[in-house]
Amino acid sequence: MDPAAPILFFDSGVGGLSVLGPTRALIPQAPIVYAADNGGFPYGTKSDVELAERLPDLLGRLVARYRPRLVVIACNTASTIALDHVRAALDIPVVGTVPAIKPAAQLSKSRVIGVLGTAATVRQRYVDDLAARFAADCTVIRHGSPELVAIAESKLDGEPANPQAIAAAVRPMLAGPRGADIDTVVLACTHFPLIAAELSVAMPGVTFVDGAPGIARRIAWLTQGQPWPEVAPDGIALFTGAPPSPALAASLARFGFGTIATL
Repeated sequence: MDPAAPILFFDSGVGGLSVLGPTRALIPQAPIVYAADNGGFPYGTKSDVELAERLPDLLGRLVARYRPRLVVIACNTASTIALDHVRAALDIPVVGTVPAIKPAAQLSKSRVIGVLGTAATVRQRYVDDLAARFAADCTVIRHGSPELVAIAESKLDGEPANPQAIAAAVRPMLAGPRGADIDTVVLACTHFPLIAAELSVAMPGVTFVDGAPGIARRIAWLTQGQPWPEVAPDGIALFTGAPPSPALAASLARFGFGTIATL
């Protein structure tokens, strides 16, 4: 294994940065390439067929270009729809991101949990299976919100998150049957931890759970014993569409990305 071989993080936008932080805490010397498919954004409104066709081809090109040791699909929508397709197309390990329903069920006292994601994620049979396996004694309330994805993207692009817009985006989850009893919410989109503080204001008293720490532990386990550089190089942030604005480039620099590239 070449010590310079990076870990490739992939998302439709900036949401995967919420997974990068816990991973860097465990493997601080890891070289990182972060690929944002802003040319295909947003994923939550695309069909399953579109994503199942797009992702293996796109990730195949990224792997050929950067020769990573590992791919992380840091996107719940992409993982729940296309993870098997990507794994079949690549010959390196691929780590996916799935809704953290099991730990949410373990934490819930009211036995009413929310799953907050994109419309594409919350409708998946995979979520049905997780709820049946790990939260059979819970009421599981799902809500898809493209508005929150856009708000998280805009926040890193320098626009303050609008509290009223966030409250309106989550109101249907809280206003429906048993919504007032929700005490734990799965952040089933990697964008949403980026606005966790704002969500806490809109949903007071609710505990939020996301899968990023578990994904980071999985990455560390898969790469244990592998050589790394003594000091991690600057990260590379890659975009499939338009290059980032100056405000987003500044946000990426705070995450350790000194190089911006396009595919």
